[in-house]
Amino acid sequence: MNFQYLKKCAGLALLLGALTACEAPVETKKPGVAIPPQRTAESFYQQVELRLRKAGLMRTETNPPDARFDYDDLVQDFRDIALYDEYEIDAGVFVARRTPAYLRKWQRPVNVGMIFGPGVTAEQRAKDRETVAQYTRRLAKLTGLEMSMTDASRANMLLLVVAEEETGSVVDNLPTRFRFPGSAVNDALRNSPRDVFCAAFAFSDDLKRGEYEGALILVKAEHGALMRQSCVHEEMAQAMGLPNDSKNARPSIFNDDEEFALLTVHDEILLQMLYDPRLRPGMTEAQVLPLLPQIARDAAGFGS
Repeated sequence: MNFQYLKKCAGLALLLGALTACEAPVETKKPGVAIPPQRTAESFYQQVELRLRKAGLMRTETNPPDARFDYDDLVQDFRDIALYDEYEIDAGVFVARRTPAYLRKWQRPVNVGMIFGPGVTAEQRAKDRETVAQYTRRLAKLTGLEMSMTDASRANMLLLVVAEEETGSVVDNLPTRFRFPGSAVNDALRNSPRDVFCAAFAFSDDLKRGEYEGALILVKAEHGALMRQSCVHEEMAQAMGLPNDSKNARPSIFNDDEEFALLTVHDEILLQMLYDPRLRPGMTEAQVLPLLPQIARDAAGFGS
């Protein structure tokens, strides 16, 4: 079984201080201060989001005039995001290391389910389900895949919305297909630090090179509304086959600087490019790159 680890974390050196669980912090032009320790995860995330938004980050525009991009940008961004991994397994743990990879994508219907921790209220569960259902329909339209909501026992893309103290018990009771005892996945879920806002694990069979079979997504239940939605947007999109982040991608959620909170037009085009039938699971960078200029033009034209 092949695993990929995808995560959204605070990578802003000036705003949040050095965060050991993330890759090298991305510099920001906005001044800021380190967030003091908090007693609870909820208060920590509230202050993180507040400082990000005060710094002009977590923007919700999808195609802003100050972040234009062209076909060359799309080709380069696709290469960096779709054909490289952000993490690899080393000695049984996920290590931040940019690594060349072959193309990955889904070739089967994606059935999206959700599991909530006991502390998530009925009202919040309803809101989260609606957010995920709407986004699932949007991803289906962009990729051409058959995607729908289902119950957790039938899901092959499963979102866990759980609080810090609930994670262990929820992991212990996952449906069988999502149990990986003793694996790097299990450890990463159980020991997810606070500076990791959310994470996704996509996996595929060794015999079906590049064809996703499932994805497991963790969203911290202590998040406020915008960060919660941002986690859903980024992790589900990355679990479609865009696993890496790039500091050059803009406007994009595939960038650890947290400038944009939600899927942008740029990101929609990358998803359309990924699910172009000319790109097949298992293709290498050398096979993909010659096709990208035309694919980028076709996808951007379709999305305009």
